[in-house]
Amino acid sequence: MRELLVLDNGVLCFFMVMGFLCIGAHGQRIPVFPVRRNVSALYVLGDSSVDCGSNTLFYSRLHRNLSLFPCNGADGNLLPHLLAEKMGLPYALSFYTQNGSIGDLMTGLNFGSAQATIMNPSSQGYQSLNQQLRQVFEMMELLQLQLSPNMALRFIRSSVYYLSFGKDDYINFYLSNSNSGSSGGAPKYSSHEFAHILVSEMINVVRSLHDMKIRKIICQGILPLGCTPRMAFESFDFEASEHSRRGCWEKVNRMVLEFNIMLEEKIIELNEEMPDAHILFCDVYQGIKEIITKPERYGFDDVKSACCGLGLYGASIGCLSMEMACNNTRSHVWWDLYNPTKAVNSLLADSAWSGHPFSGLCRPMSIQDLHT
Repeated sequence: MRELLVLDNGVLCFFMVMGFLCIGAHGQRIPVFPVRRNVSALYVLGDSSVDCGSNTLFYSRLHRNLSLFPCNGADGNLLPHLLAEKMGLPYALSFYTQNGSIGDLMTGLNFGSAQATIMNPSSQGYQSLNQQLRQVFEMMELLQLQLSPNMALRFIRSSVYYLSFGKDDYINFYLSNSNSGSSGGAPKYSSHEFAHILVSEMINVVRSLHDMKIRKIICQGILPLGCTPRMAFESFDFEASEHSRRGCWEKVNRMVLEFNIMLEEKIIELNEEMPDAHILFCDVYQGIKEIITKPERYGFDDVKSACCGLGLYGASIGCLSMEMACNNTRSHVWWDLYNPTKAVNSLLADSAWSGHPFSGLCRPMSIQDLHT
């Protein structure tokens, strides 16, 4: 079975039993759907866990965590990009670097923006969750204009959407207010209320994606924020009881864990409600906590300090220059103020894909199972 479509820009697209193939106007092959794969493309939405700042307009001017290089300078060090490699897919192009061609749209896009939040930001320098969802909707309209209805539906249903939000909400909206000494900075919500608001927004977005005929969705949980170098730095003057022996600020971790548990519970309900969809929750919190608890087992020496930064724990000033970085990135759990190293992300990617070395990282199935 084969379906041929001629696009306005001179691109020929075929849908075959083994996948999509597009031929450019000048005869070049446009890889769209890998042969013998059940996943056609990877689309990514999120914050600095999925974007190094390249997809954030004026990031170098607007960044607020004092770290210009949150991903060791390369998006390929991040978890969804490492997973794309395992899927046999190219790294998703940043939304602002693609040219809107059908070839770019169908090879996957990264809508993520460093410092993006679930709640609407006061600054327009980066995209919130709803702004990224709007960009997805606009891309869907373009795909449906360019492709036949049958081809568009096949492609959309076989694509994976990866969501990773929440970290910057806790950093910017809640923790900054909680740590404020002024009455004007008192938190507006309790930790439970805040988690409920964030999770409700995430679930609304998953429902919206399902309404767009998307059937493969991965939701990444928030990492143990209380173990990051910046949180260790900010909590240094607190009572020793606030810290574990590994230097984590457990009060912060409990708040993040509440969000993760609530999100997974809602995802379980959605999977029961939408049997035609596969929605995964990937628990990076537990994976990183395992590494921090048993660093020697996984080849790490330093679980507290940033590889790239200055001051206590390398966290009083973030990574402003690559020359600031440590000599052995592989020995560090943390790259900068809030982000893990590629070595950590590689372990998480292996576990999310196959369940090893951390079993059950993604639930109710591994990403490899989603892919087959």
